[in-house]
Amino acid sequence: MSPVDPHVVHNQVRERYASIAKSGCGCTSACCTPSGDNHARVSATLGYSEQEIHSTPQGANMGLGCGNPQAIANLKPGETVVDLGCGGGFDCFLAARQVGENGMVIGIDMTPDMISKARANAKEARFANVEFRLGEIEHLPVADDSVDVIISNCVINLSPDKLQVYREAFRVLRPGGRLAISDVVAVRNLPEEINSDSDVYHGCVAGAALVSDVEQMLREAGFSKIKIDIKHESREFIKDWFPGTGIEDYVRSATIEARKEA
Repeated sequence: MSPVDPHVVHNQVRERYASIAKSGCGCTSACCTPSGDNHARVSATLGYSEQEIHSTPQGANMGLGCGNPQAIANLKPGETVVDLGCGGGFDCFLAARQVGENGMVIGIDMTPDMISKARANAKEARFANVEFRLGEIEHLPVADDSVDVIISNCVINLSPDKLQVYREAFRVLRPGGRLAISDVVAVRNLPEEINSDSDVYHGCVAGAALVSDVEQMLREAGFSKIKIDIKHESREFIKDWFPGTGIEDYVRSATIEARKEA
């Protein structure tokens, strides 16, 4: 995508996801399907079990992900977890069950409508160990050295300043803390006609960084033990996001793991 004012990108993304929050899924081509009835099916293709899909409050799963960060997070009872771009709270509620009553899960989202939806879901389902905060992932409303694990699902690619996101993640993690992220990465440079399409950008594709760039940003932010696992099978569902564009030739879903050394 051509260089733009980060505030413009934030506003456009916020408007897009506010629409999704209000309608249940407002995207016609993005990281979710047009029909809310398909959310469970989509989540199953992303690696969520039937038990996980049906154990969260109704409306929390909005089909917005591109993977399952729970599968690599290895969450433990008592841990504090932050979810970057929490949406309706789907991954937060799954994490809350894993960390237990002595743990805490904090969901961060810059869209007020998403935060309202997530808080309503938490109240309805009586989750006492989940909190939702309004904020940008480039400027986390979280204290230094206070978090054990950071998760995220198909969100960091939307940021116009990914290095700052990783710097913030490093800041809030305790020594020994870890990242467990699912995101979209570029395996080839995107052509200009895709790169400059705002719909494709907001659909979690044109903002994808090259795998080598992601690794470089993580190292620059201070992380070590970096592991990026490209999910080549994701080509099959990515091609349905923007049919006929050939986007599946350029991007893949990937899991991203890294550590803040003790």
